[in-house]
Amino acid sequence: MKNSKTKTLILLHVIILIYSLSGICSKLAANEEFLSLPFCLYYGGVILLLGFYALAWQQIIKQLPLSTAYANKAVTVLWAMLWGLLFFQESITAGKLAGILLVIVGIVIFAKADNEVEQDG
Repeated sequence: MKNSKTKTLILLHVIILIYSLSGICSKLAANEEFLSLPFCLYYGGVILLLGFYALAWQQIIKQLPLSTAYANKAVTVLWAMLWGLLFFQESITAGKLAGILLVIVGIVIFAKADNEVEQDG
């Protein structure tokens, strides 16, 4: 059972990573002329990524409590910061790092509380 839940959580994080890629396409599209070919291609990428995400999310929430899935979705902030650095040369400040740390600590605390409830039940 624990191995299955671990696989599901890993899959959830892969899906969240894919979801975060839509932000890259959106920002790239924003730098293009409206309805130009690059604009349409980037927004096509957004639609494809969000479509995949929507279908995959439905499958994940069948296997996990909704509260667990949503708590883990906060990791999107980490991916957004990483993509900003890699693709758009955005800076990572101490405040951003502190925020990411708080998000991760919150997810870990939530996961531990979720495991305790599972063990008690």
